Amino acid sequence: MSAFVVAAFAVLAGGEVAGPFEKAAEISRGASGISMLVMEAGKIVFEEYPNGGSADQPTELASGTKSFSGVLALCAQRDGLLKLDDKVSDTLTEWRADERKSITIRQLLSLSSGMPGGTVGRVPSYADAILQKSVAAPGTRFIYGPVPFQCFGELLRRKLLPQKLSVGDYLEKNILKPAGVKCDRWRRDEDDNIHLPSGAFLTARDWAKFGEWIRLDTKRALPKKDLADMFRSSAARPGYGLTWWLPSKGPVGVSLLKQSATSKKVPVEIWEAAGAGGQRLYIVPSRRLVVVRQAPVRLRDNFSDPDFLAALLGD
Repeated sequence: MSAFVVAAFAVLAGGEVAGPFEKAAEISRGASGISMLVMEAGKIVFEEYPNGGSADQPTELASGTKSFSGVLALCAQRDGLLKLDDKVSDTLTEWRADERKSITIRQLLSLSSGMPGGTVGRVPSYADAILQKSVAAPGTRFIYGPVPFQCFGELLRRKLLPQKLSVGDYLEKNILKPAGVKCDRWRRDEDDNIHLPSGAFLTARDWAKFGEWIRLDTKRALPKKDLADMFRSSAARPGYGLTWWLPSKGPVGVSLLKQSATSKKVPVEIWEAAGAGGQRLYIVPSRRLVVVRQAPVRLRDNFSDPDFLAALLGD
């Protein structure tokens, strides 16, 4: 049993000294957190549901949903449906006549395609998303928002037409079912397509199962090189990979930088899915950890990634 687990259980048993998990939980509770779960080597070693939360309460992941798209793309590449460096216009033929013609799938999912982000919280349909015109040259700017994910949704939808599968069907078959994840519900557009940038509702335990599958089981399901691609910062934005947030020395949307200065023991390699309100899924491969933190969804919150991670990992 690791030192982290011992410290956590000392608190749960009424010990006087708070361990790292309890310290992190205190930070989460103070920022309106309703769940915190820590899984080490595939086993739940810490779990609590303060502020009215419960183990069986599905919570909207908000933009934490986005990270499913990177894994979807890798599954589709494995299955021969696409390659990350294919041009989007090979499938979305409407894009061949303008500046969007050279955008690649990799650029679309690393948010460096030059496509507009759109308004956070207002997800267009797949059909409406692909009507948007680019606002920058591909590979030159990081632009965050729902539009690129819905464009990818339309691309994948067309790729799946011969199999008579929807994007939701493909995700269920290749990610949720293998990971043992039950998704309570998923927001959809008017054509019944699942929203890829936001809108999945999962319990903390189910989101943790997805994280554990990414940490471990996908190494058997997907090529190692593809996984490395997903967790490599894009050229246009240090700190963002293929739909996942990563530690970086530069400014990032959900900065993990300050925790490096707080504690030299915090691992350099952390993979993070993040959503409004402080929805978080952290994967820390070197410590075999998967950590979920959830709260009510709102655009502004006082949750701090650096403080939480420093407490969780830095002691």
